[in-house]
Amino acid sequence: MSEDFELDTDDLIRRMDGAMANLRTEFASLRTGRASASMLEPIDVDAYGSMTPINQVGTVNVPEPRMVTINVWDKGLVGKVEKAIRESGLGINPQLNGTIIMLPIPELNEERRRELGKVAGNYAEHARVSVRNVRRDGMDKIKKAKNDGMSEDDQKLWESEVQDMTNTYIKKVDDLLETKQEDIMQV
Repeated sequence: MSEDFELDTDDLIRRMDGAMANLRTEFASLRTGRASASMLEPIDVDAYGSMTPINQVGTVNVPEPRMVTINVWDKGLVGKVEKAIRESGLGINPQLNGTIIMLPIPELNEERRRELGKVAGNYAEHARVSVRNVRRDGMDKIKKAKNDGMSEDDQKLWESEVQDMTNTYIKKVDDLLETKQEDIMQV
């Protein structure tokens, strides 16, 4: 029976890639002093009785490095979009111009940069935990196969492969975090 054991490494890789994709999305929402349409992605607006992503109620543009604009399609939602942005915690003060909401991006001060660096670190730690949870699942499957008659050599081979995969993804998380923190601290 042990000869038949085949760990689904594609599934482990897919799940670790999912953790990385989630980390990239979280990092994109952290503002670094430059305007970016992705910084509005986590914001939902109470539109038509349900919570709707901001990019589904208007067109988000970045006309200049320190400005994001949202052209709200439904005039009745302008106030709700403005309220959602104010309550999002981004620290941006929206300015109305008809159905267009302008978001001037202020310079980040040193204290706010440090706070954002800590938030980025927390996001990275969550990603590391996710990768380690995938590793644990893989190791559990290997242990179960060992109990079902897998040889010790095969067990060590599979455990080594899963550990190498985990180390690779933890390094990717650390590299991504370092890049993001440099981006945040750049004046």
